[in-house]
Amino acid sequence: MSKAKYLINRILKLDFKNMFAVAKAVSKKSHKPFIVIFTDMIKCGLKYQAGYYDYQEFEFYNISRDKRNTYLTRGKNNEIIKKYNDKSYFHIFNDKIEFNTVFSDYLKRGWINAGEASVDEFIKFTLEHPNIIAKIVDGEGGAGIEKYTIKDEAEARGVYERIKAENQLLVEEFVNQHPDLNVLYPNSVNTMRMFTIFKDGKGHFLQAVLKMGNGGVVDNFSSGGMYTFVEDDGTVEVPAIDKADKIYEKHPATGTSIIGFKVPMFKQAVELVESAAAVVPQVAYVGWDVAISDSGPVLIEGNCFPGVFQKRSSFSKNGEGIIPKYSKYIDI
Repeated sequence: MSKAKYLINRILKLDFKNMFAVAKAVSKKSHKPFIVIFTDMIKCGLKYQAGYYDYQEFEFYNISRDKRNTYLTRGKNNEIIKKYNDKSYFHIFNDKIEFNTVFSDYLKRGWINAGEASVDEFIKFTLEHPNIIAKIVDGEGGAGIEKYTIKDEAEARGVYERIKAENQLLVEEFVNQHPDLNVLYPNSVNTMRMFTIFKDGKGHFLQAVLKMGNGGVVDNFSSGGMYTFVEDDGTVEVPAIDKADKIYEKHPATGTSIIGFKVPMFKQAVELVESAAAVVPQVAYVGWDVAISDSGPVLIEGNCFPGVFQKRSSFSKNGEGIIPKYSKYIDI
């Protein structure tokens, strides 16, 4: 899709009611007139392919014109995907069972396809792994994910029937996350979204985002979670934000400081995703979800349409977005 076609398509699909609401919120926060914000929002959409959530999340209203070009917007991100990812291979990433089959060496945990497994095979699996996670094969954003703790064979039979009825056909051994991440937030597996690009015959690590739950059992941003950014040494130096644009220097549920938090085994996690990037080189630009278990990093899933994550301008030391870092390996 050309840039012009992309913009036209975006305009046709715009939720103007929501756009007005975001513009009003930004106007109130920035103390700038609504019409100034709304007009600038439209200009940024046309010039930088920035959606209104981009405008709000990355604080375009506080970014100088020479810095705005350094921000990876949703439109520019789509151009990267189009250029580097062959859509004929997307099925490997979109079907969770196929993904687990292809990337089995990187999962580091047991799993079973309940759609093909007999009830006896399921019972045997749960006897070995009583704590399981059941997922919808093509689910997104944390939807359709449920944890089960199975105590006996009778309970296993009931769960088997339930997950078949709910189409939760991918069943995985529950990841016991590293104690340090339990201190941060214990009620969800707090994963990292780690971005790589496969180029010149090898995977290159780009950046990492630490996601964490906040009152729920999943860490997804769209399901009430929040995220922050991990520096290349594994340390968090900026606060976390949630979908409501709230900022957290400490986790509200545990009181653990987010700023200064050190992700355990971060170097090993980088090595894991750089290696995984070579498995399907036809999909070169990937956002990997990685958990740190009590025995090391494990791959949860890969995203061939990785979202846009970068520090907002007020969090950035030089006011720049992620494009200068990406440009070492990606033509943007």
